[in-house]
Amino acid sequence: MTQAILKRIADGDQNAVQDCLKTYGGLVWSLARRMLRNNEEVEDAVQEIFIEVWKNAARFDPALASETTFIAMIARRRLIDKIRFSQRRISADSLEDILAEPAGTSEKEMQMLVEGREAFKALNELRPEQRQVLQLSIIHGLTHQEIADATGMPLGTVKTHARRGLLQAREILGYGKDISMKEVAA
Repeated sequence: MTQAILKRIADGDQNAVQDCLKTYGGLVWSLARRMLRNNEEVEDAVQEIFIEVWKNAARFDPALASETTFIAMIARRRLIDKIRFSQRRISADSLEDILAEPAGTSEKEMQMLVEGREAFKALNELRPEQRQVLQLSIIHGLTHQEIADATGMPLGTVKTHARRGLLQAREILGYGKDISMKEVAA
């Protein structure tokens, strides 16, 4: 079994840095492009994220999360910080965002707001049947059987749409298929 990239970075392996960029560059770029406005901000954020990853590589614990989850969480936190900072600056292009953001928003509320927006975008990218099943389940709290009764879909079809929709949404959000449901809930 090969040693984790983050462990190799923490041990000072110079090749691990390139491996990290190749392996996780796409994930970090997609998160940054999804959350930020312009390419300059995206480029700066990606550099800052990888610097943060390298600084914190020694903190990675494979018993707690996968490397993908660890890097995605660092990326999300850094991007939320960047968004928060840009909203504090008063400029013509960010004034609407500042006015739209409720005053006194806490860090946790801000993170939930950003993640909620991402989840909403991901939900809208799903097939209509998957979106309908997940909305009825998540937003309205219906069970699979109740969804089947309400929509007239067979129970097995409802379950299939729910599972495939969740898997696709996780991919859209950058979690990938290698993450377990325990790690998503954590």
